[in-house]
Amino acid sequence: MSTIKITCVIVDDEPMALNLVESYVAKTPFLELKQKCSSAIEAMEFIKKEPVDLLFLDIQMPDLTGLGFSKMLPKDTRVIFTTAFDQYALEGFKVDALDYLLKPFDYAEFLAAANKASSWFELVKGKKQNIVSEEKEFLFVKSEYKQLRIKLADVLYFEGLKDYIKIWLKDNPKAILTLMSLKSLEAELPESHFMRVHRSFIVSLNNIDVIERSQIIINSQRITVSEQYKPKFLAFVNNNSLNN
Repeated sequence: MSTIKITCVIVDDEPMALNLVESYVAKTPFLELKQKCSSAIEAMEFIKKEPVDLLFLDIQMPDLTGLGFSKMLPKDTRVIFTTAFDQYALEGFKVDALDYLLKPFDYAEFLAAANKASSWFELVKGKKQNIVSEEKEFLFVKSEYKQLRIKLADVLYFEGLKDYIKIWLKDNPKAILTLMSLKSLEAELPESHFMRVHRSFIVSLNNIDVIERSQIIINSQRITVSEQYKPKFLAFVNNNSLNN
């Protein structure tokens, strides 16, 4: 039995299919249904406001197919495809689906796919806990022919400038400039304390002063949260809000 709750959304343009999967979710204690949607566009709007762990996603839908939608999802949102068209199976796994349910499927098949998702989320959350327990407290960065020791607790945010990064620190009006890409830096930072919110900015979550609509204010500097990174950032805000 899974010890974690997996939030999910069902997406299917067929009302009977929606209701069937909803009944299966209701029977599965570790699944928590957040919404059922009759189109990928409707689901996209919902997930922008309330990110979830898992989608039960039909492939063949008008306007935007399930395959097309799956490629637009945040990296933390996973998919189990549900479809009557078995020729899509291989393509479904190309977009890294957790599983594939061929209609009509019964509860036993559904539960097997849900258990696979549960195992995946438990493994990922376990890895994240290990990472948090072994987090780095500092980094050495090369700047002006010197290796500077940067204490991560002092970092306000990182600003990307083509091949360079500006590191803005507390009590330091001048940024440290280092030759490095923001993408490679992101892989070295502890996810519990730093988040990329824009193609040019990674912010220290502990040093955010104000969140105002789609902007973060850190030490009087306004940083816009772009649409690409907004779902993950909103999930962080919701998880740490007293007035949910």
